Amino acid sequence: MGYVRRRDTDTLSQRASALELFYDLVFVFAITQVSHPLLDHLTWTGVLQSAIVLFAVYWSWNYTTWATNELDTETVPVRLLLLSLMLVSLLMSVAIPQAFGAHALLFAASYVLIQIGRHSFLTFAAADSGTLERERAGRILIYFCISGAFWIAGALADGPLRYALWCAAIAVDYSGPITIFRIPGMRRMDSANWTVGTEHFAERFGLFIILALGESIVLTGATTSELTLDPARIFAFGMAFLGAAAIWWLYFTSVATIGEHYLAVSGNRTILARDGYTFLHVMFVAGIILSAVGDELVIAHPTEILPAYEVVAVAAGPAIYLLAHTLFGYRMSGSLSKRKISSAAACVVAGFVGLFVSALALAGLLLVVLLALIGSNYLVVSPLEAEGEAPPTERLETEDATG
Repeated sequence: MGYVRRRDTDTLSQRASALELFYDLVFVFAITQVSHPLLDHLTWTGVLQSAIVLFAVYWSWNYTTWATNELDTETVPVRLLLLSLMLVSLLMSVAIPQAFGAHALLFAASYVLIQIGRHSFLTFAAADSGTLERERAGRILIYFCISGAFWIAGALADGPLRYALWCAAIAVDYSGPITIFRIPGMRRMDSANWTVGTEHFAERFGLFIILALGESIVLTGATTSELTLDPARIFAFGMAFLGAAAIWWLYFTSVATIGEHYLAVSGNRTILARDGYTFLHVMFVAGIILSAVGDELVIAHPTEILPAYEVVAVAAGPAIYLLAHTLFGYRMSGSLSKRKISSAAACVVAGFVGLFVSALALAGLLLVVLLALIGSNYLVVSPLEAEGEAPPTERLETEDATG
């Protein structure tokens, strides 16, 4: 049908459309809604709740990105689809603060409607009968129908049963790409059945990182504006900005560069995109959200020694973010960056030191770790060498051999 991009165009050079950028605006609000409840409930239960909500928000955005990688966003039906998804995503975001309370059903029903609605369109409107596009969209739709039953049942349940059902729903959702949407009794599908536009795909996930960083800046600014501005707090605010800038710098001079490069040369681009972007980027976002929560704690209490659980929140953000860097580089290249492993470990050490020093000192130690890693990148020739990765030709041969 006319809703899919023409295959004779250069899918590698495809870029994000204005509609996709407009669609992304909803998720600035969604990510803010994830971080605020976590800040108010820094407990293991609060962490679990935030993780479940983040997995759902990210997964709804992720599948739309895979869809628009192939859909023509200039056509009226696709535009109406994305605008409808925006509206329902906004409803889902509004429900997040009470997702485990009064608005559980609104949150779950919105998520299910996003996933089933999108892939019903892909299955029955965008794809012709008997085509590969309809088969693969239909399989994904089956997975979403199964997980949707768990989401709705969890919303109608209460207490630990809700957590169990929603965790089961997430397990079904995230298992689909791992099994390449295997359905018992149906023939296996191959990863080559999906097309990945290299530049478009890398750009879209980079933009989601920008959304998460935008949320951290909004949270930092909103927190600071509500407090008394003494020298210590202003200094903490400045360090929070520098930390966000360092996170941006590391991503867009490292991950963005090597990700797009290895997607372009990979012999199995779909699997590489699945692992490096679909799965690992949620860890980047989690690290950024935790960093924003940590920044707010430091700004609120710059001269105090924070309680242990707050110290963990402050140090865990950069540590998780750098761990995501390490795993991403390893998945793309097959090589581990010793400098990034050391930097993540240094964040953990800073966390132990933070039990005995002020919040401002702890934030300073973490900032030094990030800035030192940035500085060390300039001691090598290129971003690829900065990651300690295999040469491009070796990587290409490895992908071709392993599939």
